[in-house]
Amino acid sequence: MANDKKVAVLGAGMHPWGKWGRNFVEYGLAAAGDALAEAGVAWTDVQYVSGADTIRNGYPGFVAGATFAQALGWTGARVSSSYAACASGAQAINNARAQILAGLCDVALVVGADTTPKGFFTPVGGDRKDDPDWLRFHLMGATNPTYFALYARRRMELFGATEEDFAAVKVKNARHGLENPYARYRKEVTAEEVLSSPMVADPLRLLEICATSDGGAALVLCSMEYAKKHAGSQDLVTIDAVSTVTPRFPQAIIEMPNFSTDSSVAASSVGPTFKQSVAMAAYEEAGIGPEDVSLAEVYDLSSALELDWYEDIGLCKQGEAERLLRDGDTTIGGRIPVNASGGLSSFGEAIPAQAIAQVCELVWQLRGQATGRQVEGARVGITANQGLFGHGSSVIVSR
Repeated sequence: MANDKKVAVLGAGMHPWGKWGRNFVEYGLAAAGDALAEAGVAWTDVQYVSGADTIRNGYPGFVAGATFAQALGWTGARVSSSYAACASGAQAINNARAQILAGLCDVALVVGADTTPKGFFTPVGGDRKDDPDWLRFHLMGATNPTYFALYARRRMELFGATEEDFAAVKVKNARHGLENPYARYRKEVTAEEVLSSPMVADPLRLLEICATSDGGAALVLCSMEYAKKHAGSQDLVTIDAVSTVTPRFPQAIIEMPNFSTDSSVAASSVGPTFKQSVAMAAYEEAGIGPEDVSLAEVYDLSSALELDWYEDIGLCKQGEAERLLRDGDTTIGGRIPVNASGGLSSFGEAIPAQAIAQVCELVWQLRGQATGRQVEGARVGITANQGLFGHGSSVIVSR
């Protein structure tokens, strides 16, 4: 059956990740300009701007769609602004896609950008004692690295993962990011260097936890009809599915008690975990399965979390992620490369931009434009990340 939910990606653009200390709008404008130029579309032809919000940059960050539309020059385009924590970019993509599929516009621009503070993220908005994010930090002392470490420790207990496995993920992703001009960290590391870096939250070390970064990413999306007129008969890259699902009962009770990690052991008796259901929904919508995927971009907040994603998106069975890694399957040149971009390990977190950046990487990979890190013969890619407190995010892109 033909997938009638496809939209075409005409252009992708990014501002390099780093710690630049400038206004987030500057990064978004640079990314948007590159995406429009790659698409061959004038800003005045864009009918809809979908912004992914940043909550650490004041009011302009809360209304990102309008902020970017104003910065590009008011044209009367319709706008929306989305916040879903780390899934904000996927929500912004989905908003634009829905407008196109509904026939309300032909061409849309999706933009996300962030300027981040030093150190790890902390709750915003002052003392908010009814806020689960505030409670997680202050009641449990569960900063983000602690949260990541709970996942890692669970993986070691359940599946026999080792610190050497976590280090190997970092080594792989650092090698992948070497030739990515948008990556913040472009330096190879050895397993010994990773394992000798300072312990942050046992068992995770400094080089195994992603940094916070400034950066921006943008996409130009359009209807298939517009793309065929604009781009001719060339082989188009399309977005075939966007999953933004939330947890289901009873997994929601087991997995999302506000400030705890999910329990895959308990959830296994009642169906797929939340992260598994995110990918399953994307596969179902696209009409494909994991066996059809050429490469994946997943949300490696820590190197240990990448291993969980291998299983959650169906690349292997539960408990087999370490074997997949050790066999070289997830390295460029392997059976199913993961994070050919270098992942968050090489980029760091620029929250509203990162789900969009994952799609940018897949677009360039499927076009054969990922110089120095190209996955040969790539035809289908999947992204996966998760916004805090129940925001799913998975996008399937094909050519």
